[in-house]
Amino acid sequence: MWGRVRGKRTAGCLIAGLLLAGSLAGCGDSAGQPDDYVTNEGYETAAESTVENTADSPEGDEGAENAVGAGIAREDVKVGVLYITDPAEGSGYSYTHDLGIRAMQSNLNLAEEQVVRKIVDDGDTAATKKAIEECIADGCNVIFTTSWGYMEATAEMAELYPDIYFSHGTGYMSNGKNFNNYFGRIYQARYLSGIVAGLNTKSNQIGYVAAQDSSNSEVTGGIDAFAIGVASVNPEAKIFVSVTNSWYDPPKEEEASRKLLDMGCDVMAQHCDTPYPLTLAQEYGVYGIGYNSDMSKDVPETCLCSVIWNWSAYYTAAVDSIINGTWSGENYYGGIGEGLVQITDLASFCAEGTQEKVSEATTALLNGSCNVFDGEMTTNTGEVIGSAGSTLDDATITGAINWYYENVVVVE
Repeated sequence: MWGRVRGKRTAGCLIAGLLLAGSLAGCGDSAGQPDDYVTNEGYETAAESTVENTADSPEGDEGAENAVGAGIAREDVKVGVLYITDPAEGSGYSYTHDLGIRAMQSNLNLAEEQVVRKIVDDGDTAATKKAIEECIADGCNVIFTTSWGYMEATAEMAELYPDIYFSHGTGYMSNGKNFNNYFGRIYQARYLSGIVAGLNTKSNQIGYVAAQDSSNSEVTGGIDAFAIGVASVNPEAKIFVSVTNSWYDPPKEEEASRKLLDMGCDVMAQHCDTPYPLTLAQEYGVYGIGYNSDMSKDVPETCLCSVIWNWSAYYTAAVDSIINGTWSGENYYGGIGEGLVQITDLASFCAEGTQEKVSEATTALLNGSCNVFDGEMTTNTGEVIGSAGSTLDDATITGAINWYYENVVVVE
């Protein structure tokens, strides 16, 4: 389905060995999917299933014999996972999560039949609940729901099924018992990729296709971290942002990408699900920075690096804690230090000095001398955010970044 990566990529950007302490046997390789990965075998859409709806069950604990916190024998663990798109597409959000699930299986020696995968629209609450119930009916005692839109349905089902472990990605709801949420400091990797973009643009026009507008702190915080990274090495560059207002809309993502490229952007970045920003960048003969998984497999001639999630860092630790009875119900927010977020090795065609700047910044992130959102920051409307000698706290970063950094221009 895709070509192997061609050309040499320089070493040094991946932070090897930085894993959750004592929890992991390995973190998985973003390029290490099995050769037969791009098939639909083993996946089931909610529409295809024939399991009856059991939401009105008063007890809601069928399929789970273990109380939360008691531990579950390894051979008795069964994991259900909800994806918004088919991971077999070979790139993007769900693909990256499934790489993490597969690495978790390998790390913990779980058989293939111990994982149930469902593909369901996260905007359809009824379908989400039905998919969760199907997982439980199939014997799942651990359920990961990977997208924001699954959150409220997951919260409801966690109350109905108190003996099932529920873990929701990217949200904020939890109960501290059988239901937590997990996410990561992806802005750290965005910041590093901004340094790469700033050092490799010649036009000083950098494009960024964004899924949501400034009302969404996850997307906006990533744009701002990227913009801060760009400004740290190239104060003349501007980041031109085109918003699709959708987490997954291929036509809009293609349109937004072409708009930015036609403006003269010569480095493209993205927070969207399709590879259009990068594949079209290669078509236009300019550089790109990938997201979610290593996109150099798709555009080896123009991909400078990719901002990637290593979800196996969380999935391995979470399931391992359920097996050994140490699950706490606490929320998870990992970063570079935990091996959850990274950028890939730089392409050999990156500008001279790029690796050195990225390495310096990585060291600063790891030792705490840089937290990205440090000190006073000026927005693109002239407002000053933050204060000298301080850094934004996690609550602000995850829920209250609704402004753009001073070098960001939103393209209507």
